[in-house]
Amino acid sequence: MRLNFQRWLLLLLLLLSGAGTAADRPNVVLIVCDDLGYSDIGCYGGEIETPNLDQLASEGLRFSQFYNAAVCIMTRAALYTGLYPRQGKGGLLRPQMATLGEVMREAGYATSMTGKWHLGSDPERQPINRGFDEFYGLLDGCSSFFNPAKPDPDFYNGGKVRTFAHNQKVQITDFPDDYYATDAFTDHAVNTIKTLAGEEKPFFINLNYTAPHFPLHALPEDIAKYRGKYADGYEHLRKRRYERLIELGVIAPTTRLSPSDSPSGSFRYDNEIVPWVDLDVPTRLREEARMEVYAAMVDRMDQGIGKVLVSLAETGCEKNTLVIFFSDNGGCASWPTPAKEPGFFEYNKGIPVGDPRGYEFVGKAWGWAQNSPFRKHKVWPYEGGIATPMIVKWPAGITGGGITHQPGHLVDLMPTLLELAETEYPEQRGGLAIPPMEGHTLVPVFKGKERTPPESFAWSFLKNHAYREGDWKIIWNVSPPLEERKWELYNLKTDRTEMENLAHQHPDLVKSMVSRWQKWRKRMELAGD
Repeated sequence: MRLNFQRWLLLLLLLLSGAGTAADRPNVVLIVCDDLGYSDIGCYGGEIETPNLDQLASEGLRFSQFYNAAVCIMTRAALYTGLYPRQGKGGLLRPQMATLGEVMREAGYATSMTGKWHLGSDPERQPINRGFDEFYGLLDGCSSFFNPAKPDPDFYNGGKVRTFAHNQKVQITDFPDDYYATDAFTDHAVNTIKTLAGEEKPFFINLNYTAPHFPLHALPEDIAKYRGKYADGYEHLRKRRYERLIELGVIAPTTRLSPSDSPSGSFRYDNEIVPWVDLDVPTRLREEARMEVYAAMVDRMDQGIGKVLVSLAETGCEKNTLVIFFSDNGGCASWPTPAKEPGFFEYNKGIPVGDPRGYEFVGKAWGWAQNSPFRKHKVWPYEGGIATPMIVKWPAGITGGGITHQPGHLVDLMPTLLELAETEYPEQRGGLAIPPMEGHTLVPVFKGKERTPPESFAWSFLKNHAYREGDWKIIWNVSPPLEERKWELYNLKTDRTEMENLAHQHPDLVKSMVSRWQKWRKRMELAGD
């Protein structure tokens, strides 16, 4: 009798506090992958085998215009704080910022994070001290998929060893011989679901895969599935995906495929990709291998997501669990600078792509192709760098199979989850005033309604900038020589692939949008550019 009384008293206190109960508030599984291109997965036009993500989309909702922050670390700063990334004094995660983990735990959720954190390894910034009850993964960047304790190559990161942690145990260096990071992160998340499903609290589980971020590391059985599938090159891959995106209804039939970013292409200073027909045979074979291994990494991640979905079904949590999936930026074109290329090629000499001994990037050409139909890739504020596949599934709250063309941004996830958790955004943390949230709830979109669109979206990174209001978007491209740089203007309603610069036709609009972007930039306390 006493235990029952205590239980009912606890429920009453939760109700009075506005926190709700586990029975009426959804669990949340937030899955973030790393460097996945806009059109890589099947339900966004890709040829890579992703049956589990495709099923998630068929039973949930896809976004055609959902934005990230163009690069791994900026995206995570925005995701966890609900704020656009502050790049000035104080860093990306500051004491006066509340994290998703903190606000969800305060709302009565059990919280867990698996995989890549990337917002600091000092005690004040570790996830275990920023709202997550449990953590297993990398505190900074990405590492070898087969042995996370292996140092990065000198040519890429100066031989640095990434920081791997499990709760308070930091810098784990002992991994089994058959270790593969994607599988390890999957297993940890699955075990966490099985553990937390039996508790009275709802749970918030964040699974951050490092796949398909470089280095290109995959298991032989997965690579074998893609041998020979990329022999016709990156231009053909882009065209196939573009046609499939239109067929699926993700992009409009009037959308144009941006042309080849070759030295002779329409866009000077873009990726300067060598046409496939101009590559010699050994180079083609090496390029094919890069995309084969990349596809295998995505495939393996999808297999893991399938296990996560099965665990939700087996524990009886599926119906009232909100599953969210997106990528932290567009497809990645990382490649050593010319000065470092000799070290890159020497390091990988004689090592097959995908082998644990190597450290390969996917390269500019495939990184560009993965973002079909858009221009550019990771780190750029063109659509190819900031548009992400975004899928949500919640059987108790979302009717499946739809596509929404309403734009959204990952800063919208903080107010969305707070609304579903029936809690409020805090005003203070440790006696310090917390900046107001900058996103807007997506719950109306989940319910099939039109939400009032945000006034604007904004980006700034590595001297590349962008600002969107309604269908209009301005971009500052740092690639051209300084004397040639000018703000560009695009109408995304008629030109989603940003092929027709209208700045000369609407100079007053450009001027006013630049003024508002500058005010935003100042508020973000950006430094160094």
